[in-house]
Amino acid sequence: MNIIDLHCDVLYKLSTSEEPIEFSQAYQLQASKDKLQLGHVIVQDFAIFIDKHVPQAEKFTEAMRQVELFHTNVLQPNPEMVHITDWNQLETLEEGQIAAILSLEGCDAIGEDLFKLQSLLDAGVKLVGLTWNFENSVAFGAEESPNKGLKPFGKQVIELLNKRDIIIDVSHLNEQSFWDVLPLAKHIIASHSNARALCDHTRNLTDDQVKALVKNGGHIHVVYYPPFIKKDTENVTLMDLAEHVKYLADLVGVEHLGLGSDFDGIYKTVVGLQNAAQSQNLIATLLEQFSIEEVEKIANRNFLDYVKNIEECQSM
Repeated sequence: MNIIDLHCDVLYKLSTSEEPIEFSQAYQLQASKDKLQLGHVIVQDFAIFIDKHVPQAEKFTEAMRQVELFHTNVLQPNPEMVHITDWNQLETLEEGQIAAILSLEGCDAIGEDLFKLQSLLDAGVKLVGLTWNFENSVAFGAEESPNKGLKPFGKQVIELLNKRDIIIDVSHLNEQSFWDVLPLAKHIIASHSNARALCDHTRNLTDDQVKALVKNGGHIHVVYYPPFIKKDTENVTLMDLAEHVKYLADLVGVEHLGLGSDFDGIYKTVVGLQNAAQSQNLIATLLEQFSIEEVEKIANRNFLDYVKNIEECQSM
């Protein structure tokens, strides 16, 4: 079954490796091209992520360097990879092609400069997470006090993203920022988060957040990282991950769910889901809990329907 994966950190790993890595078949990557093909991942989001230790003056340059790596290492040597600059391209993929979506994981790179954000959008970024885990000029991240929210500059950022019909990703926001962003965002999603009711981690969403996200048109894509699945991170199973999917489906319906692996940004993995090549193991586990039609919705159809709505907004 074809899979849409809404988050990986391949670009970060390519940019920080001390040795050259070839995206096509690198053993160092959890989501290399050959592994995506083996796992039937036909749409892969590639996040631009800047380490918090990079000096602020260098962060935008580093972001643009990752955009360059996206072109020189992911796209150009691999004609099967199709850069998605318009959502309707997802409906015209040919057999053997893999759609590559560019996203921004945290607005740290732009500082307080909307022109830098504009440049990244012009480079093809289609999803924007306002923060990583910590404070920046836009908002407060998941590891910050839950009572500190969206900043004045963050409202300007959201206005620009709305104007460009960019998806706003809330996965790394703290609670107050989440609630501040929710009524302002035109298109909203959690690209890689789980249910806090099952695993009490700041990166997961509460029941109230999940229900409010869906009420505002958003989706939640479950993440494969063991610390976000259960407290005891040793021997986390595919069924443990499937329990999050089942819980969220019971809470808001399967129509609002998807997948967001976080491959190449995680150092612990689910047993039987160590890399993208094993993605069909998750599908098989979900089929024990859901019908084929429901699993297909979670695996790919829900996100395709989601971006159709964005296309309709753009045509109005």
